[in-house]
Amino acid sequence: MGFMDRLKPLGLLLLRGALALIFIHSGYLKYMHGIASTKSYMLSLGLPSYVAYIATGLELGGGILLLVGLLTRPVAFFLTCEMVVALWKSDLVHGISAIQDYQFAVICGAACFALVTLGAGSASIDGLLFRGK
Repeated sequence: MGFMDRLKPLGLLLLRGALALIFIHSGYLKYMHGIASTKSYMLSLGLPSYVAYIATGLELGGGILLLVGLLTRPVAFFLTCEMVVALWKSDLVHGISAIQDYQFAVICGAACFALVTLGAGSASIDGLLFRGK
């Protein structure tokens, strides 16, 4: 095992931590601005209003789960799906050349997908619960 391979748990911990901060903050803002405001925004995108509850809960709860590394793969999968919907319904409205409009969702979605494929790593609750499996 090479030196860089030994850093994989730290890399995954930092990735989970960064994503957790982003999603917890985003979910918190949705909650603090009022769910009515978030519901109105979802309706303006052509989505049902209940998606506001899903997005808020997924970002807050999923961010916390990412932070501790519990249920990382399924949480990261659903957050990846959320970023795909954000790209499709909101961020790509000005076209592919307007990268400033969608770069955040692309990197968050790609980072979440990396966690789906790689898992939480050994520095996580998942790592403790599923060690050797």
